[in-house]
Formats: sequence, C-alpha cells, structure tokens
Amino acid sequence: MIWALTMVTFLATVAVFAALFYAFTPSEVRVAGRLSRLVRSSTAIEEDPSALQQKERMRNALASVGKLVPADASKKSYADLLIIRAGYRSPSAILALRGAKVLLPIALVIFVFASGLHRMNPFVFPVLAAVVGYLVPELWLVWRVHARQTLLRRALPDCLDLLVICVEAGLGLDQALLKVAEELRVSHPELTGELKLVNLEMRVGKSRVEALRELGHRTGLEDIKSLVAMLIQTERFGTSISQSLRVFSDDMRMRRRQRAEEMGAKTTVKMVPPLVFFIFPALMVVILGPALITLVRQMMPVLSK
Repeated sequence: MIWALTMVTFLATVAVFAALFYAFTPSEVRVAGRLSRLVRSSTAIEEDPSALQQKERMRNALASVGKLVPADASKKSYADLLIIRAGYRSPSAILALRGAKVLLPIALVIFVFASGLHRMNPFVFPVLAAVVGYLVPELWLVWRVHARQTLLRRALPDCLDLLVICVEAGLGLDQALLKVAEELRVSHPELTGELKLVNLEMRVGKSRVEALRELGHRTGLEDIKSLVAMLIQTERFGTSISQSLRVFSDDMRMRRRQRAEEMGAKTTVKMVPPLVFFIFPALMVVILGPALITLVRQMMPVLSK
C-alpha cells in the first residue's frame, strides 16, 4: 500500500512539473545552440496544433487552480513583471503560476509522507517540502528571465549593425525597427518579438517615446535601456540617428569586451573551491595513500610488540 501511494505521489509530482514545462514552453521550437539557429531554414517552425491544444489545456488547468488563490497586490505586480520579462504574453500566465505554487507544495508534502521521510522528523521535512514547492516555480521563472535577457544581450550587436545600415539607407526609425525584426526572426526570435511589439504599440496610438520606454521596462536589460535613452534623446535634440547608433554600438562593444575580460579574470577565483574540496583531496590520497599503507605495514609489527 505504501509503495502504491509513493508511486502515485511520484507520478503526480512528475505531472505537475510536466504541466509547468508545457504551459510555459514557447511555441517556437528551441534548437541546441546559436549555430543551429543560424543554419536552420528561414521558414518559421510551426508547432503541431494538437501540441498547442495540449499546452493550452494544461495552462487552463493550472489557471483554474490559480483563480481560487487570493492574490497579494504587491506580489502580483512583481510576478506580472517576471512573467512579462520571461517572454510570456498570455493573460492566464499569472494564474498558471499561482496554480503551480499551490499544487507543487501539496504534491511534495504528499511525497514526503508517502516515502516515509516524515518519520525522521515529522515537522522539518513536510515544512521544507512545502517551502521548496512554493519557491520552485518563482525561482524557475527568475531563471527564465535571466536566460532570456542573456539571449537579448547577445542579439543586440547584430540589431545595432542592421539599424545603422537601414537608417543610413534612408529608412525612418519605425521602418528600420520593423526591417531589423524581419531580418532577425531566425537567428534572434526573442529580440524580433520585442521589436515587433514596439511597432504594434506605435500602430495602435502610442508615441514612439512611450513604446521605447515600454521596451526597456519590459526587457529589464540595462543595454536596451541605454539604447532607448539614447534614441529618445536623439529624437528630442534632433541629432543624427545613424551617428548616435554608431557611437552607441562602439561603446557597447567595448563594454562587452570588458565584461568578457571580467568573466575571464573571475575564472581563476572560481576554480579555487573545486581545487580545494575535490581535486587536492583526491591528489593527496593518490600521492600519500601508498606511503601511508607501507608505513602502517612496517609499524604494525613494532607496535604489536
């Protein structure tokens, strides 16, 4: 009976994680690595309609649970910001997140009781499982935000180069943004979606300044916020957009180089803990182990007397 309950709890936990994965996986199929994205066909990869329907059903199921949970206003605004910066635009995403934060702790607590871990400590393990289950969805969402910001940061140099070319060719800034989004739809789909959203906001009546500020707030990336501030100042003071973009591109490449040098300098420090805790002990065992064994064998007859 205990094994059956354990198996049911395990399957329920796996189902919750699978529901989270399918609910928040973007429609665009991710390929392994940037090189694979560059060499694939320019034709957009469309997802199977049955898979889309399955994701929608799972998302609706989580959202139906999330509707039962009262939302704190301050936490709701923070969760909304995380969801937007992670790239999710569905209105039910926040409800799905709240539903996951309810179902996952319940599943983990049931697993603790079914596996017998509560016998070791009937208070600590259930509480720890509930806390972990409550925090995991939000921590996963924060990880998604950082991963998406990394993709946007890598796509920005290509975007700036194309913007300079389009502006110098005679296109306005709005048309240049749309053209860049069209050209980068294969190699950098994340930035393409953001640029298209800026263009759509301007079409429905927002000013260019408001749309660009929303872009910086939506991505939460300092490089994009600096680009937005530069474009707003260029429009306000009437300076050359192409020249400003060139200067900003050179400055950003210098910052990227400095960031890479900083990461390289940190590598030496980051290698110290693995060396101290893993490599050095094993090395000492290999070097001193045979000598200690020989010493013990030689000393045993003397000590036995």
